[in-house]
Amino acid sequence: MDGTIVDTEPYWLAAEAALVVDFGGTWSHEQAMQLVGSGLEDAARVFQEHGVRLGIREIIDRLTDGVMRRVAAEGPIFRPGALELLREVRDAGIPTALVTMSMRTMADGIAELIDFDAFDLVLGGDDVPRPKPFPDPYLRAAETLGVDIARCVVIEDSPTGMRSAIASGAATVGVSHMVSLEGTGAHALWPTLAGRGIHDLSAVLADFTSQREQRK
Repeated sequence: MDGTIVDTEPYWLAAEAALVVDFGGTWSHEQAMQLVGSGLEDAARVFQEHGVRLGIREIIDRLTDGVMRRVAAEGPIFRPGALELLREVRDAGIPTALVTMSMRTMADGIAELIDFDAFDLVLGGDDVPRPKPFPDPYLRAAETLGVDIARCVVIEDSPTGMRSAIASGAATVGVSHMVSLEGTGAHALWPTLAGRGIHDLSAVLADFTSQREQRK
């Protein structure tokens, strides 16, 4: 979601920096980049190590509230091509899931800002016991949708999310935003979703399936 559908990553970076500074610490851009795509509980532990004297849930709530206030004040900034691709996929009747490490309440809030029914399933970071980079989020999504994970295409913007998607057994498309996805093992790397459609997703899945069959 963050960085793939909506450009909320700058909001997260600002909320993280403000949190650490409030407790007398410093937070660099390089440190922030290492957390892109991580589960919020894992991120909260990192902030505790940097002097934030709050509980895990308090940290998560404070960060999430800060980001949602920015979204409410400034509106969602959708990533190029994301809504157009989602609409084409939905119009074709293809099942879709939003799989994010943001809290479910925030994910639901973002999904509601889309002016059409974009997802059959919204799965947040608090819906699975093990977050990305474990494969659990994507496996749970496929199981809930009743589809074979090997017939799914995952679109990700972070190395952590990419590791989760690849481990799940799905075909993967990397669309880099804040961090590079070179060398992550993505089955395809696209500079943007703009101009992409079902035929592009089908081509990725066909190539992925062919490679899997050749390895047998």
